[in-house]
Amino acid sequence: MARHKVDICGVNTANINVLSNNEQIELLKKFKEGDIFAKDELVSGNLKLVLSILRKFSNRVDNMDDLFQVGCIGLIKAIENFDLSHEVRFSTYAVPMILGEIKRYLRDNNSVRIARSIKDTAYKANKIKEELTNELGKEPSIHMIAAKLNMSDFEVGNALDSMKDTISMSEPIYSDGGDTIYLEDQLKDKKNEDFDLHVELKDAIAKLKEKEQFIIRERYLIGKTQMELANEIGISQAQISRLEKSGLENIKKMMQ
Repeated sequence: MARHKVDICGVNTANINVLSNNEQIELLKKFKEGDIFAKDELVSGNLKLVLSILRKFSNRVDNMDDLFQVGCIGLIKAIENFDLSHEVRFSTYAVPMILGEIKRYLRDNNSVRIARSIKDTAYKANKIKEELTNELGKEPSIHMIAAKLNMSDFEVGNALDSMKDTISMSEPIYSDGGDTIYLEDQLKDKKNEDFDLHVELKDAIAKLKEKEQFIIRERYLIGKTQMELANEIGISQAQISRLEKSGLENIKKMMQ
């Protein structure tokens, strides 16, 4: 099958060697034993992984070369920190590491200024997230990260949300080959409407039974799962589900 050339950041993807899982494991073992050339092979054999992640940011930056170098730094960190004792594919661990490095770079070069305390919390949360991802083989929940930091789910969630990339009002969201629809085209001023709805919703929640109030707030403000709440309160997940359903139905009745 012909290999088609695609140039991204000056790299010809047709010439990039892609390593199999077994090849990666063998090279990782050699690197852990002190073979520095194995590290170079691992970097070269995972450049397509970096490039595939960069595609997500192609409309957000002007200089993709800089972002490519940042992505490679994330890849190198993943190689250096990967734990062979965990039964996790290297790519599973490397992707969030590369993404994290790119997002940190974009945040640090963002014109929107975030409070230092919130930044510190977000950096610590992302570090814990990377460690748990490596340990569990999947992305951890906000609750798990907050527990490690001895902080509330809201504090951690708020810090992570505040560090997310901003989106331009001129961001194209749809195009069928003709007129392009931009984000600003889909937004309208609903300030007064949203304020009235917020007040009405807040009043409705305040009229719920205490346990229903707690569950609705934890589920829809903090973002906890029914199972997390069941473990926290000491009742079954089915009971949490019934109380949540009852609370939502009561809110709906009061707002009709």
